[in-house]
Amino acid sequence: MRQAIPEYPWDAMEPYAARASRHPEGALNLSVGSPVDPSPSAVREALAAATDAHAYPATAGAPALREAIAEWYGRRRGVSVAADAVLPTVGSKELVALLPFLLGIGAGEAVVHPTIAYPSYAMGAALVGADAVAADDPATWPEHTRLVWVNSPSNPDGRVLDAEALSAAVERARELGAVIAGDECYAEFGWEAPWDEQRIPSILDPRVVGDDHRGVLSVYSLSKQSNLAGYRAAFLAGDPALVSRLLTVRKHAGLMLPAPVQAAMQVALADEQHVDEQRARYRARRDVLRPALEGAGFTIEGSEAGLYLWATRDADAWESVARFADLGIIVGPGHFYGDRSPRHVRLALTAPDADIAAAAARIAAAAGAPD
Repeated sequence: MRQAIPEYPWDAMEPYAARASRHPEGALNLSVGSPVDPSPSAVREALAAATDAHAYPATAGAPALREAIAEWYGRRRGVSVAADAVLPTVGSKELVALLPFLLGIGAGEAVVHPTIAYPSYAMGAALVGADAVAADDPATWPEHTRLVWVNSPSNPDGRVLDAEALSAAVERARELGAVIAGDECYAEFGWEAPWDEQRIPSILDPRVVGDDHRGVLSVYSLSKQSNLAGYRAAFLAGDPALVSRLLTVRKHAGLMLPAPVQAAMQVALADEQHVDEQRARYRARRDVLRPALEGAGFTIEGSEAGLYLWATRDADAWESVARFADLGIIVGPGHFYGDRSPRHVRLALTAPDADIAAAAARIAAAAGAPD
């Protein structure tokens, strides 16, 4: 019997959002990682120019898009993939939730995901009646594992897996006969040593797999680095046989990326300047918000990469959520990300500069006020 589908977790935030809205200076939403900065003008122009899209787009993606994805992997991720070993997807959340289905996983099989994790990994298992297993140590992954998700840099805690850790994960997945997928959509945002200077490794990095991509997939999204969340522009790459299998199933299911979005993606993938500019925006926001949190008694854990600050003051997360709501600030509770983080909150850097500055000021003022 399939597992019951749980309520959408963010619905539990409604009372706290209402509480924050009563702040005299208004609510500041730092809870959700939805980009607020403009999509690059060249990307928007490419989208507009491609709107005469009268024919069905190819599920595999246009040849020019596949070439652009493969070239991007070589240039930005240090990974060599062929154009027929990549596949565009309708955003990355769709793929995360549907990959167990696309792979034919079902009851009696397991999907492994990190212990502190984005909830869609477990939801993908629930949708097909498989077991969702939260486990970071490859030695503990069960024998009936058929899919492993690793997430580096991680949402929510911003931790990065180095090449050695990724290699151990791939080795264990292969021992189990499981597919392993690396969710890497924050890889352009490394903040602390060594990741502010070094490339964050992909699961397809030669230091991880050599030139053997068997059973391995890299998943990426342009939502964060290019502010294209509304475009649903994402892709995967890796094992050519596995990509071919996924392509066949996606053809049957009618999962295809709109042609104008494919054209826009080509432009976004070729341009590095807008990514550099976006990285600078997020770094500046981080440099404003982090000191305010630490000054208020919060410890920032992980967070060496990605678009969030993972903070704790060793109180239940809902208590911290309520305290922030009283300041008119909406944050995400650690409870949403698994049983291992009941005393953490996640604050997103995906808010306007003015909101980040206002949030920091409110936090600092509250920290300095007498009890």
